[in-house]
Amino acid sequence: MAEAKVFDVKGNSKESRPLDGPLFNSDVKEHLLHEYVVGYRRNLRQGTASTKTRAMVRGGGKRPWRQKGTGRARAGTNTSPIWEGGGVAFGPHPREYYRPVPKKFKKVAIRSAFSNAANQGNIRVVDLPELTEIKTKPMADFMKSHDVYQKRVLLLFEGKTEHLARSCRNIKGLAVKRSVLVNPFDLIWAEHVLITPDALQKIEEVFGQ
Repeated sequence: MAEAKVFDVKGNSKESRPLDGPLFNSDVKEHLLHEYVVGYRRNLRQGTASTKTRAMVRGGGKRPWRQKGTGRARAGTNTSPIWEGGGVAFGPHPREYYRPVPKKFKKVAIRSAFSNAANQGNIRVVDLPELTEIKTKPMADFMKSHDVYQKRVLLLFEGKTEHLARSCRNIKGLAVKRSVLVNPFDLIWAEHVLITPDALQKIEEVFGQ
């Protein structure tokens, strides 16, 4: 059975907490995680890249010069793709890249991602410092106490934390999310996953069924 180390606010280790259930003890399906990441990154694409074809650029109409007698190649229009300022041949146009991810697919993927993180010992249960104002230093000190400062860290929380997200946004490599919004890509990206006790309970309720 997988376990997670439990730490207090100052980064002192208290005990280990068992991570039971299929969420943390499933087989890691790497091929499925790969498919999920490809689909997730595809769905992030905006699809707004656009170029003008020869019919869209300004110009055309009269021939640039007569057909014969100039010594130059024949030219019928100055909007040709081979001309500077002409249209673009086979360029990108706005399109929709999004494809919905099946719920069962995502369920298996997130179990594989959590199980992979648990197997590697990357999951920690932590108590967060109390933030009375929006300030980066307390969270930076918190990260340093866990020896994960400026590493790729995913911090999952639950409940009302008014200043947490804005206090963390200037710390390089730190991603902060509510527990129910986590996805397999976040877990694969992170070198360390820090979870508050309330968030861990919520994760087991939502994703462990």
